[in-house]
Amino acid sequence: MAMALTRRNLHLLCPIFSARLLTTASTSPITIETSLPFTAHNIDPPSRSVQTSPQELLSFFRDMALMRRMEIAADSLYKAKLIRGFCHLYDGQEAVAIGMEAAITRKDCIITAYRDHCLFLGRGGTLLEAFAELMGRKDGCSKGKGGSMHFYKKDGGFYGGHGIVGAQIPLGCGLAFAQKYSKDDNVSFMMYGDGAANQGQLFEALNMAALWDLPAILVCENNHYGMGTAEWRAAKSPAYFKRGDYVPGLKVDGMDALAVKQACKFAKEHALKNGPIILEMDTYRYHGHSMSDPGSTYRTRDEISGIRQERDPVERVRKLILAHDIATEKEMKDNEKEVRKEVDEAIAKAKEIPSPDPSELFTNVYVKGLGVEAFGADRKELRAVLP
Repeated sequence: MAMALTRRNLHLLCPIFSARLLTTASTSPITIETSLPFTAHNIDPPSRSVQTSPQELLSFFRDMALMRRMEIAADSLYKAKLIRGFCHLYDGQEAVAIGMEAAITRKDCIITAYRDHCLFLGRGGTLLEAFAELMGRKDGCSKGKGGSMHFYKKDGGFYGGHGIVGAQIPLGCGLAFAQKYSKDDNVSFMMYGDGAANQGQLFEALNMAALWDLPAILVCENNHYGMGTAEWRAAKSPAYFKRGDYVPGLKVDGMDALAVKQACKFAKEHALKNGPIILEMDTYRYHGHSMSDPGSTYRTRDEISGIRQERDPVERVRKLILAHDIATEKEMKDNEKEVRKEVDEAIAKAKEIPSPDPSELFTNVYVKGLGVEAFGADRKELRAVLP
């Protein structure tokens, strides 16, 4: 949730924005109408009028700029072979992560697939933990052993990125079951892409969640391409918010952070009273599916640039800030320079962190005390013995 605006916590936004807010005459709420109406299935949609504030809009801008810069830097680190394995970037989809966090608390749970870097940051993770994990260093959020696809932060209510397509959905319903069992009035968000929307386990988990009225919110981040396959080629019905049939759904402009905030607030209230709901976030990724995918063989460069020009989530918030005279163009550009510096400093520190000790190889994998032996590929050379 957004913090109360005080002199004490203004510096958390950034010095540039802090000075502006302290001299802004009005810190009263601002009402903004979402760019597009919500489309509902088996439920009345929420209002398009969203309450926000100068502080929230500035924090949206800074946080999305930070996420965008982190992902661009991850692209460069991957190409420099400092990030190995798979790497799925989130740039373009930042409004989903930002808007969702504005509507919930850290006691609510989030679980997602492998496009997880920005969600981890939104849950309170640090840039240093993120870059250390990406580069396989021991101070990473998963001790350098998970890499890009397996970020995790339990104390922030973030239950990880998962590499098996759709596998996080039943796990997320398990989190929701625990919340209902504990009667703690919190909800679980399970994130998946349009490519996972046809998975059988999604419907099995949704059926159980509906039977038990679990506080489960299924969020389909529809970026319109499952790997390199357009949604209309993979799904007979690409209206994913309707796919729950007996479960209500809502289609949301996932490039509008305020629309996402309104939808998630609405969904949380619904789930706590009535059980599961599906949110389809209409969004778009600028990079390919992963770093091994150029992203331009199954879509045109004009399509990508058109989305950037017309629907970019960062630019939308920038325009709102300028329209309400909350900050100047120069102040926002200075803030982006600060963000770039912050990312560069985190990368420099992460590069100095060593890789995990070889003794960590079996930690969290096998139970100690059972005498496990590890051999080489030829099954002859004994490589390690676990006590």
